Amino acid sequence: MISFENIKKSYGERVILKDISAKIHKGKITALIGTNGAGKSTLLSIISRLIQKDGGKVSIYEKELSKYKNNELAKRLSILRQANQIDMKLTVRELVAFGRFPYSQGRLTKADNEIIDRAIDFSELSEYEHAYIDELSGGQRQRAFLAMVIAQDTEFILLDEPLNNLDLKHSIQMMKTLRKMVDELGKTIVIVIHEINFASHFADYIIAMKDAKIKYHLPTHEFITKNKLKEIFGIEFDIIEHNKKKICNYFNN
Repeated sequence: MISFENIKKSYGERVILKDISAKIHKGKITALIGTNGAGKSTLLSIISRLIQKDGGKVSIYEKELSKYKNNELAKRLSILRQANQIDMKLTVRELVAFGRFPYSQGRLTKADNEIIDRAIDFSELSEYEHAYIDELSGGQRQRAFLAMVIAQDTEFILLDEPLNNLDLKHSIQMMKTLRKMVDELGKTIVIVIHEINFASHFADYIIAMKDAKIKYHLPTHEFITKNKLKEIFGIEFDIIEHNKKKICNYFNN
């Protein structure tokens, strides 16, 4: 389980995170939602040790994050950030193979290659596995980076706006893939997402952030209400129930 307590982060006088605390539910999808600048991406980067916090504590299974060695942490937790830049000329397969580095140290085994094959297939990139990353569309590149994260095969997966550059069809496919990874493989996923209906349909829990704080951390069906959504986003919503899921209609404003 991931937990964080009293996390603080500021850049100069600008407060990004203000004494925030929560526990991430194991084997579930937790969606981080909120307006731009609410601190969602910063929180993910702190949890994954990509940036330093100014105060507080992050733990995985009650072991503080700072006590994990890099290779040990890379076998437990993976992250896909918003901006992914690769300066090398790599094929899809070579990129995905990087996900196995914490295990293989660059010497891929038969088992490693089987995991890479499954990750590429999961991401529907089999026909592109020998194509170069810089030759792909933005959506195909995004799926290739997700395949690398899948190949890393960690229990905890952090995703920072992974639906960027994806069309509607592939956004749905990606969310279905994440749901399958949780339901069938027992993964724990934390995802920053802007489309509230994807969060409503696929997430088990929602952490709603505003003004550098966590305003709500609730099961999805409890959070999706007119009043809570208006408090976070500042606009009116209509809630429609269909097949036991809540659809958030915000087009009538």
